[in-house]
Amino acid sequence: MIRKIVGRTGAGISIFIGIVILYVLIAWGCSFITIPGEKDQQRGEVEIYLLTNGVHTDIVMPVRSDLVDWSQIFPFDNTNSKKSDLQFIAVGWGDKGFYMEIPEWSDLTLRIALRAAFGLDSSALHITYYRQMIEDRDCVKVPISKNQYQRLITYIMNSRQTDATGSSLYIETDAQYGANDSFYEAKRRYRFYYTCNTWTNNALKYSGQKGALWTLDYQGVFRHYR
Repeated sequence: MIRKIVGRTGAGISIFIGIVILYVLIAWGCSFITIPGEKDQQRGEVEIYLLTNGVHTDIVMPVRSDLVDWSQIFPFDNTNSKKSDLQFIAVGWGDKGFYMEIPEWSDLTLRIALRAAFGLDSSALHITYYRQMIEDRDCVKVPISKNQYQRLITYIMNSRQTDATGSSLYIETDAQYGANDSFYEAKRRYRFYYTCNTWTNNALKYSGQKGALWTLDYQGVFRHYR
């Protein structure tokens, strides 16, 4: 009886490990498959950026344009600095537990990781304002058309949770990363198959830009633009 139990347990563990390995290989392979962007003659009317910290990705846009004033959607007053002369806004989506409880990767716990992987926490939009953007390996400029930018705006606006007046739901917290960032309630839940980088990749494709067939990590986004 003991041998049977041990044998079945061992077989179950082997199957689980095999599924995890297959999942990782499929995700890795899909991140190399490029979905081409649109050929828009007006590309370059708006300049956005892709920004990464080596794990997470943000989409960076001008704070104000003739299509949107992001400071009206995500007010400067909700940042610690309250500076209103910053020129760029970075938007990222992710698991609220990760954002609020893990300022450093050394703070990651198994409980938080499992809750995020299985969608047990809600999500948040992380907003960061910048004075300027400097292009380097972790910050890539992407020229797009106004039509494409309008679709990107729609994608981000639809990622928010709002109140009865349509305003973004600000999250009051002391977990800001700096003087110029803030958090807002977001739709959809982070899961092992839908991460912050999946959100960014989908935003790019939704707005007519190239992207990966499917990606979980930041490299699956950046390898198509570097």
